[in-house]
Amino acid sequence: MTDTYTVERSTAINAPAGRVYAQIVDFHRWTGWSPWEDLDPNLTRTYSGSESGPGTVYEWSGNRKAGTGRMEITSATEPTEVVIALEFLKPFKSSSVTAFGIIPEGNSTLVTWTMTGPKTLATKVMGLFTNMDKMIGPDFEKGLDRLKALAEQPTS
Repeated sequence: MTDTYTVERSTAINAPAGRVYAQIVDFHRWTGWSPWEDLDPNLTRTYSGSESGPGTVYEWSGNRKAGTGRMEITSATEPTEVVIALEFLKPFKSSSVTAFGIIPEGNSTLVTWTMTGPKTLATKVMGLFTNMDKMIGPDFEKGLDRLKALAEQPTS
């Protein structure tokens, strides 16, 4: 048994890599596709740091389902990668690294969303009943489906 967990999902998006990258590297755009945005209609969001790219910070606070946390983009390589430090404060504390690999493939883009973090006491206890892949994987699938729908919309 390892001391870390990894959750990973991928999808092909029929849109240029630059359009997909723009949705990921700007936290203001996450409200259009993030799988967690609809957990709390009264979610409080705070943006600070850079407008987009490295140094951009997104903090949220919501109900028990949404919790409280913070994300900061630690590196970004246009249009192929965005790396985010993710910190949950409530309902339990945990830190992880989330990365988006964005690979152009002809007229489409392969997006891979990965989260890696240490197995804390809380995640180990939850692991007795389920694992992180089963808990978070469906959220990643939902988010990637929403990102796909958004990025594939015709531009005006």
